[in-house]
Amino acid sequence: MKSRRQMRILELLRTRVVETQEQLAELLGQEGIEVTQATVSRDIKELNLVKTPVGGGKYRYSAAQDFQPARASDKLKRLLADCCLTIEMARNIVVVKTLSGTAPGVGEAIDSLHLEELVGSVAGDNTVILVAKSDEAAVSATERLRNLSH
Repeated sequence: MKSRRQMRILELLRTRVVETQEQLAELLGQEGIEVTQATVSRDIKELNLVKTPVGGGKYRYSAAQDFQPARASDKLKRLLADCCLTIEMARNIVVVKTLSGTAPGVGEAIDSLHLEELVGSVAGDNTVILVAKSDEAAVSATERLRNLSH
């Protein structure tokens, strides 16, 4: 639940201007994710969210831009362990099945790794499709992702 909630927070911040913790809690509540202000505060800290100016003396929450690769790898490992059900390949396609609602976050986390084997990704609700440069590249990417998920 925590991983799913945090994924949804990141998605909301990408699509909306969220100025306060209360506003974020309200948006989550509208989606059936009931949280307290204290929970939102902890999530903000764990996700390393920062307030950035939007003009007119107002600020919004956003993901920190200085995302360190080592920390990204650690977060990806946790995300894959918490959310991924299977990682399979078919020729040059890698299919990552996830818990419902977590595929967009998993897809973005995989994209942040900039794996040279991959051309691109598409995420639905519970599935991420990764397109590899070749069948061999798919084997390599699948192995790397499986190693990260353990």
